[in-house]
Amino acid sequence: PAGDSYGVLPRPCRALVLLNPQSGSGRALDDFQAVVQPMLAEADITTTVFVTERPHHAHEKVRDEDLSQWDTLVVMSGDGLLFEVVNGLMERPDWKEAMKKPLCILPGGSGNALAASINYYAGYDHVAKKKLLTNCTFILCKGLYTQMDLVSLSTASGKRFFSFLGFGWGFISDVDIDSEKYRWLGSARFTLGTLQCLAKLRVYQGRLSYLPMATEQGSSPAPRDRQAPVTNGHIPQPAGTEAPGSPPHDSLLVPLGQPVPAHWTVVPEEEFVLVYAIYQSHLGTNLLMAPAARLHDGCIHLFYMKAGISRVTLLKLFLAMSRGTHLDLNCPHLCYVPVRAFRLEPRVAAGIMTVDGEALAC
Repeated sequence: PAGDSYGVLPRPCRALVLLNPQSGSGRALDDFQAVVQPMLAEADITTTVFVTERPHHAHEKVRDEDLSQWDTLVVMSGDGLLFEVVNGLMERPDWKEAMKKPLCILPGGSGNALAASINYYAGYDHVAKKKLLTNCTFILCKGLYTQMDLVSLSTASGKRFFSFLGFGWGFISDVDIDSEKYRWLGSARFTLGTLQCLAKLRVYQGRLSYLPMATEQGSSPAPRDRQAPVTNGHIPQPAGTEAPGSPPHDSLLVPLGQPVPAHWTVVPEEEFVLVYAIYQSHLGTNLLMAPAARLHDGCIHLFYMKAGISRVTLLKLFLAMSRGTHLDLNCPHLCYVPVRAFRLEPRVAAGIMTVDGEALAC
């Protein structure tokens, strides 16, 4: 897109490929050898393949390893492995440098939301499975990379995560986690999970507040410096105000124990079927949730669904979401607002929260 600055990978290029052989329906390693490796060889990209053996294996690898021997890190898995890699990189004392290393996602899981989003941003037709893998590998072969927003998420227990895709609570998170047992079905697991969660539709109580995109304490947002890393849709403090190696400062958030600032909006409803804050276009290969999203628009696309929606309407919305036309239905229960920051306070510690598809303690 116009105005984006691109970097170019060197030729020849050295890639560290982090691959989860268990992801999705368990075909990632076979697909890598059959589809990806021949294309990369043609493009003069040599690979070191690191096969993960357990959860957090990739997290530890990128947190502790000297990464200077590689020009790019390639994740061949679902979104969960990229979440590990991003958070491993952000734990490094040299995170500022480490985060400049280009990351590439190749779809090898059941939830391939970022891969589907990048395919969409690149202007390719909507595709899935092998065709999506081929498109994403082709993007890697071309070697162009650009910036991507990360969102900083803090929980009441004091944990902090960096998220590239989205945060969910309620229906969508229930589907994501409840359908884990059908991993072998690939992306069809989400269809089955949706039908099961529709049958036992739950309502969640809590308070949702947000900082709308346009307001920055009454003034318009400062123009974005394309080179500055962005946290929370906001440029971090000037150099010298943070200790070297300390994580980026959350400039838009007050501590969780304090009320939200007066210029934030508090949603009047307190009963929800779902809350989902997404920063990419796709929630899954077949779910175009935020058609307006771009890789670094400094924006969190916040969706929430108020209680009282019928199962039939909810199903219609999800079917429309496969084409990205769900907002055209003008459903009074579904609200969408572009925001720069948000806070969610559940009334009780029940229900599932997810960050980038990974379960969080509620």
